[in-house]
Amino acid sequence: MENFKGQPRLPKFAVPKRYDLQLKPDLSACKFAGSVSIDVDIVAETRFIVLNAAELSINPGSVSFSPRNSSKVFDPKKVELVEEDEILVLDFAEALPLGLGVLAIGFEGILNDRMKGFYRSTYEHNGEKKNMAVTQFEPADARRSFPCWDEPSFKAKFKITLDVPSELVALSNMPVIEEKVNGPLKTVSYQESPIMSTYLVAYVVGLFDYVEDHTSDGIKVRVYCQVGKANQGEFALKVAVRTLELYKDYFAVPYPLPKLDMIAIPDFAAGAMENYGLVTYRETALLYDEQHSAAANKQRVATVVAHELAHQWFGNLVTMEWWTHLWLNEGFATWVSYLATDSIFPEWRIWTQFLDELTDGLRLDGLAESHPIEVEINHAAEIDEIFDAISYRKGASVIRMLQSYLGAECFQRSLASYIKKHAYSNAKTEDLWAALEEGSGEPVTKLMNTWTKQKGYPVVSVKFKDQKLEFEQSQFFSSGSLGDGQWIVPITFCCGSYDKKKSFLLQTKSENYDVKEFASDSNKSAWIKLNVDQTGFYRVKYDEELAARLRYAIENKYLTPTDRFGILDDSFALCMARQLPLTSLLTLMGAYREELDYTVLSNLISITYKVGRIAADARPELMDNINQFFINIFQYSAEKLGWDATQGESHLDSMLRGEILTALAMLGHKETLSEASRRFDAFLKDRNTPLLPPDTRKAAYVAVMQTVTSSNRAGFDSLLKVYRETDLSQEKIRILGSLPSCPNQGIIREVLKFSLSPEVRSQDAMYALAVSKEGREVAWTWFKENWDLILKTYGSGFLITRFVSAVVSPFASFEKVKEVEEFFANRSMPSIARTLKQSLERVNINANWVKSIQAEQNLGEAIQELAYRKY
Repeated sequence: MENFKGQPRLPKFAVPKRYDLQLKPDLSACKFAGSVSIDVDIVAETRFIVLNAAELSINPGSVSFSPRNSSKVFDPKKVELVEEDEILVLDFAEALPLGLGVLAIGFEGILNDRMKGFYRSTYEHNGEKKNMAVTQFEPADARRSFPCWDEPSFKAKFKITLDVPSELVALSNMPVIEEKVNGPLKTVSYQESPIMSTYLVAYVVGLFDYVEDHTSDGIKVRVYCQVGKANQGEFALKVAVRTLELYKDYFAVPYPLPKLDMIAIPDFAAGAMENYGLVTYRETALLYDEQHSAAANKQRVATVVAHELAHQWFGNLVTMEWWTHLWLNEGFATWVSYLATDSIFPEWRIWTQFLDELTDGLRLDGLAESHPIEVEINHAAEIDEIFDAISYRKGASVIRMLQSYLGAECFQRSLASYIKKHAYSNAKTEDLWAALEEGSGEPVTKLMNTWTKQKGYPVVSVKFKDQKLEFEQSQFFSSGSLGDGQWIVPITFCCGSYDKKKSFLLQTKSENYDVKEFASDSNKSAWIKLNVDQTGFYRVKYDEELAARLRYAIENKYLTPTDRFGILDDSFALCMARQLPLTSLLTLMGAYREELDYTVLSNLISITYKVGRIAADARPELMDNINQFFINIFQYSAEKLGWDATQGESHLDSMLRGEILTALAMLGHKETLSEASRRFDAFLKDRNTPLLPPDTRKAAYVAVMQTVTSSNRAGFDSLLKVYRETDLSQEKIRILGSLPSCPNQGIIREVLKFSLSPEVRSQDAMYALAVSKEGREVAWTWFKENWDLILKTYGSGFLITRFVSAVVSPFASFEKVKEVEEFFANRSMPSIARTLKQSLERVNINANWVKSIQAEQNLGEAIQELAYRKY
């Protein structure tokens, strides 16, 4: 018995083949009863059966094992649920016969309110509050709904039956084959599923409307949502139908199930979940309201739908063997969702926006406390923490880098053969590399192992000397410290023109490249850009002369948006790592004053926020000039776009307008603040006023909060009123994300208190954590005072990590590191350990950066000159 405790994985002597599952949820008492009969193959000598179960009460008298070819029934002599290991150990008096048999178990459980397992979500119908029952089983929570082999490699078929109130809708992975109404209850039976992993099983019971369409080959697609919101599902429905058809061609395998349902759930921890045939979403990721959703909401819906539907092949049909290979699921679905979105909405230029994913991956992976893409998992509690920017964003970025290196056609062909080979089964990272290596003839395994088996990435330094480019790679750390990692780096570069592109693999620490052919007399001062279009997962450091040439090329609009983005982002990272003075970064930022590309400007905005915060800690007396300089940078695009949309303008301009105006409001730009206030007043009188459409609402809300104080709180109270009156989740989140931008500490305290009140769904509280720099200390005090409540509400899921990183990371002093360490000395736990270390590392990086800015010579004069330069 003791042998089974404390193990990361279940023993393999019994293998499930098919589950016949019956459940009866009680939505008013918030509990459920169930029974399961599992066809099990006993493959090795044992008198034990060990499977997963958690938070269930098992009825020992209901447990039995009946071998297929014998009339004998085996009853266990002992039934033990080991809660700390989430296993159910059945100990039989004698060895069980080898071969097939049926394991029967009866059980009961609670419909919890923690958004995992089989849980309850609440909604209002005709003014009355009601419960729905929903599942969220990934990564390891099917065991909270029924006893099962809850690991991805134990694939089996599922036959599901639900007993539910007869007026409700009950959905599962497969189509309904029969509904038997019996008074107030009905029994709903579903078709048997193909073989699949337990984390993809799903069922939802509640009151819903739907919209419906079909793909050209007859797959029925529906979007379910709360009663009265059906029209908000139309956009996602259209995207889903087109995406399914696109993936059928791309993967060269048809969608494997007879139907696809997508459903919006009011209380939902993640963004969405790719359950086979029944995909669950947060409302904000599925519903789109023509009148009150912003362009950014529309794009979010499209990319999330494309991501989840990619999983129907990559994850559901072919499943990772163990959570170490989670990145295969998530990195791939992230990458391919851009491919699909680009095909459906080419005018969104979504591949340029992919750079946001790349940057998120690079930022996390620049920490010493990062982790490799392939990470050992020794306990189910550790899995949640790797659903992070490494698995999703670095994963997607290295796939993009590899596709760019191998070529799109060869990559697609090899992928299709990988899916055919591993369909209805499990795969490891090596299996994908083997398929790509076979299809391309390139040493894919050798190349990619350097990117997935070690953490981090290189910075490639480049110098121009004697008509040669000298390349040198070293591991990049945001802290500025030195690492000893080495990679096989696909290098690409252009000299003076995109017609002249060169590429090679940098396999050693350093290498020289002769560029005589480029360096003709007329071309001596030509720009040289490495990592063309940012397809490589690395940073570039140029010598001073090359950097100056690139600055000139940016000012004269010679470079593509992706390359302009890359130069800016790498310079920001090098400045944080204290390898580039702040003066140099600010001078480069000045070259972007006529920038109009959405993705480049969006990143420029987020860099101004971060630089502004660090500079305020280091040299508060320079802030007026720094803010004036930032306002000057955004003036050009703000004047071009204005507050009002023009007829037929692009999706990207609609998104940019809101971000630019928000930035100007945060910087205290007087004209923006007063215009926002005027438009907000009109909006309060008429929620449909053309003066404040969804795309500029966030900007107006943020502007209003800049002037709110404890004695002048009308704007804050008005926003709370709008929050309470809207039933659109996107609008609520727009407001929640704007409130904490207020510089007044008393108001920040109220906002944080409000975030944990019943008025805010627990999944949304973290939007209120993005506090102004003035609010950091208040947020930390609030966090400590409310730690027990936060732990009780979020302690069992991944959302608790968001609290830790949002509250701790913005600090910039070594004293704060000690204070936070002391607080967590006796409060840490496995599910936050990694996040806490990463957050403290960020504080140390900030503190060192502050110190280096304080020591920077002539910074004041340089900023004065930049702030008042006449162009």
